[in-house]
Amino acid sequence: MGKALAGNGMILEVSGIRFSYNSHPVLAGIGFSLAPGRVLGVLGRNGAGKSTLLKCLNRILSPQSGAVLLEGEDLLSMGRRAVARRVGYVPQRHDAERLTVYETVLLGRKPHMGWTVSPEDCRRVETILEQMGLTLLSARPVSDLSGGEVQKVIIARALAQSPGVLLLDEPTSNLDLKNQLEVMGLVRGIARNQGLSAVVSIHDLNLAVRFADSFLFLKDHRVHALVEKDGLNADIIQEVYGVGVSLREVDGSTVVIPL
Repeated sequence: MGKALAGNGMILEVSGIRFSYNSHPVLAGIGFSLAPGRVLGVLGRNGAGKSTLLKCLNRILSPQSGAVLLEGEDLLSMGRRAVARRVGYVPQRHDAERLTVYETVLLGRKPHMGWTVSPEDCRRVETILEQMGLTLLSARPVSDLSGGEVQKVIIARALAQSPGVLLLDEPTSNLDLKNQLEVMGLVRGIARNQGLSAVVSIHDLNLAVRFADSFLFLKDHRVHALVEKDGLNADIIQEVYGVGVSLREVDGSTVVIPL
């Protein structure tokens, strides 16, 4: 199902986001917009503010100034329950509880629930479990799963919120190569097929280049560059990371090679 859009066709519009910890600036005037079906990779060195930006976008943190419009509505003026109906969040760290996979994904329906679990809640969970390839694991405790399986469960829980925007903070950290590729492929496929926007904070440049449509580079608390995939070049990467690189085409994919 397609999402209702603002007049310019964007699901997410961010402008002038400023955030400081104890008067130390972390984000200074961050802005970007994102259309449905698109994946934005948020990149930068450690401490650049990637995780802080994602937390500001879903009101875990309250920016000192700026605006976040979701489908044309002011996200920063919404209550937390309303935000949770619209924004799915996959944190960098999460605890593997003794809840089953089904129960964990069902928690994602909490912002939409009344006093009881509805048939629609159950249908939504079952559909997502099937989409994520988790149906056969639905009765297993999450704490018994592998790292890659747990990450898929946490993404499934976020999708159960029926969001217009999916925020993922380092979703491939601590995963092996196969699971990194699978998780990022799922994220891109979900964005394409469900018409939502995904914002992904990620360290691995090659994963970002392979799966994201555009890139937001943070440096010195600001947006250093905001480019489409075909606008990415070695100079931007060197300016942000301080490392010379070469961009090569390998079997139709761009690969970043440090020099």
